[in-house]
Amino acid sequence: MIPRYARPEMVAIWSPETRFRIWYEIEAHACDAQAALGVIPKANAEAVWRAKDVEFDVARIDEIEAVTKHDVIAFLTHLAEHIGSEDARFVHQGMTSSDVLDTTLNIQLVRAADILLADMDKVLAALKKRAFEHKDTVRIGRSHGIHAEPTTMGLTFARFYAEMGRNKNRLEKARWEVATGAISGAVGTFANIDPAVEEHVCEKLGLRPEPISTQVIPRDRHAMFFATLGVIASSVENIAIEIRHMQRTEVLEAEEFFSPGQKGSSAMPHKRNPVLTENLTGLARLVRMAVIPAMENVALWHERDISHSSVERGIAPDATITLDFALNRLAGVVEKLVVYPENMLANMNKFKGLVMSQRVLLALTQAGVSREDAYRLVQRNAMKVWEKGADFREELLADAEVTAALSPAEIEEKFDLGYHTKHVDTIFARVFGA
Repeated sequence: MIPRYARPEMVAIWSPETRFRIWYEIEAHACDAQAALGVIPKANAEAVWRAKDVEFDVARIDEIEAVTKHDVIAFLTHLAEHIGSEDARFVHQGMTSSDVLDTTLNIQLVRAADILLADMDKVLAALKKRAFEHKDTVRIGRSHGIHAEPTTMGLTFARFYAEMGRNKNRLEKARWEVATGAISGAVGTFANIDPAVEEHVCEKLGLRPEPISTQVIPRDRHAMFFATLGVIASSVENIAIEIRHMQRTEVLEAEEFFSPGQKGSSAMPHKRNPVLTENLTGLARLVRMAVIPAMENVALWHERDISHSSVERGIAPDATITLDFALNRLAGVVEKLVVYPENMLANMNKFKGLVMSQRVLLALTQAGVSREDAYRLVQRNAMKVWEKGADFREELLADAEVTAALSPAEIEEKFDLGYHTKHVDTIFARVFGA
């Protein structure tokens, strides 16, 4: 991922230096387990740990790989340069490259998930704060982009909070799903390495042993992980789209914070554009790009092929780095979002009471009017508001068929905004707890 959309902590997880450090730890812990089993001399296992403070030379490993055409062998050769070929001869005993590569990938994904979970906590905290701040800030709810019935800005934030809460739960499960390691040797039979080695390595590195691997860890685990990232990205876009809509000039119910000195357009000095949330929409697309390739990686030939390898070298860093950046950007947007309650009220009243049509419909049916006739009466008056800019309440009060069923006082009562917000506390209790 390009530096513009990357944060250093997540980038570091995917650096060559980090990758080689994890490879080294896997090999060193495996040697300890082999020595404990009597397979290799204890002195040789101890010798491997002499490299624990070594900064592995990425350029030197690349130089060796240019000859060997094999990255793990290149690393092992470089390790031998540090600890000596005699002490290194038992390194990687009974193991295959996928034992190192797959276990490392899962360690990196677990670390990435931990960062993403912390990111989600920031988003959740921002959404919760704004939800309570605007719990009773009335705005119009829309369906199909058209005015529907009153709601509150607090409920808008609350539903996004609930959605992100579900996503955090999904990511916790995905993290657990992918937190396995495999040190099972060629085709996963443990023929040349004891299962105790796998158990030891996994324990030391915070993983669970893969119950059954082939020569690779099953890729359905990774498919779930990247699918979860895709769902989270879609939720990021869901929030971003709402903010972009609210910032439209004709709506202007909220807008991204516009900092002093910021410029909105190179051509039009008046512009204040929702650039951050538009960016989030684009970043969500990039994260979702990883989902289908991850799904397609599940089907490998027999006990192993490497068709998944090139895919994961791309999607693992790109998807996690991009989502990390997006979640942090989203948290900032929500924290600083400028909300305009007066514009919300003005927008709701733009069609002069029209949004109360359902209350009138229900009142007419309660008064004994058939639903078909009640709908006809309400729609007849509603269309005058749409087409002629009439006042809905006044039209109802002037309609003899309506007033034959409802008194003026009963009609007036149907325009009370409080009716639509009476259960906000109940919803908040469901979302945030008592």
